[in-house]
Amino acid sequence: MVQETGDKKEIVVMKEVPLKEVDWKPVTALGKLVKEGKISSIEEVFALGHLILEPKIVDILLPNLQEDLLLIGQAKGKFGGGKRRIFRQTQKKTSEGNKMKFTTCAVVGNRDGYVGVAVGKSKETVPSRDKAKQKARLNLIRVRRGCGSWESDAAEPNSIPFAVEGRCGSVRITLMPAPRGKGLCVEKECAKILELAGIKDIWSKTKGQTKTKLNLIYALVDALKKLSEVKVKPVDITKLCIIEGKLKSEEIIPDSVSTKTSVQQQEAIEA
Repeated sequence: MVQETGDKKEIVVMKEVPLKEVDWKPVTALGKLVKEGKISSIEEVFALGHLILEPKIVDILLPNLQEDLLLIGQAKGKFGGGKRRIFRQTQKKTSEGNKMKFTTCAVVGNRDGYVGVAVGKSKETVPSRDKAKQKARLNLIRVRRGCGSWESDAAEPNSIPFAVEGRCGSVRITLMPAPRGKGLCVEKECAKILELAGIKDIWSKTKGQTKTKLNLIYALVDALKKLSEVKVKPVDITKLCIIEGKLKSEEIIPDSVSTKTSVQQQEAIEA
């Protein structure tokens, strides 16, 4: 900004004022428990069967949450030569003119067993994007993982424990466990969801009008939900390395360290 004072001109630098952080005031009972510190992990929320109604709960319990936007919009260019966009634009014919509306699909996940997908709609692009991200946090689900491939004996939950089918409209998608190192052999937008869910290797088979991206995405989410609905015997849990939610990191104590601590405890007791 240039400010004139008589015959001289002075340059005044305008500093940006930082925005104040708004203090979160929870409305639901679950939000109050999270803010008070009585619930400190997302696993407790799913174990107790609470319903998440505030996006801030997920942000606090999963600080390493990642988000992405899926390409569900129309492709620009003649004969479908352009690339798909993240916004799907629709119009409504009225006497006043065309009323446009934008649709966005967002996915959030921690790459370790938790993922959420949702759609946001608005008359403008930015509000539809923000709505989709907030709703995706509310639609968070816990994904069951395992190593159910007959080609691999690796005791690592890199895939899914068994084959499962999801459906939406005419779309049918079948997810099948794959061996370690195979990768995500699935459609690109579905691969983004599986990657944020923590699944590294998978095979897939689709039927129907898969060009309708939203139906394909909804079918994939339906298949992930059905993984947790199947009852599994306790013997198969260890055999298929089935885990629900995020991996529990257990610290392995060497034998030398454990013997030293046991000797120190005995000497303290004798003293």
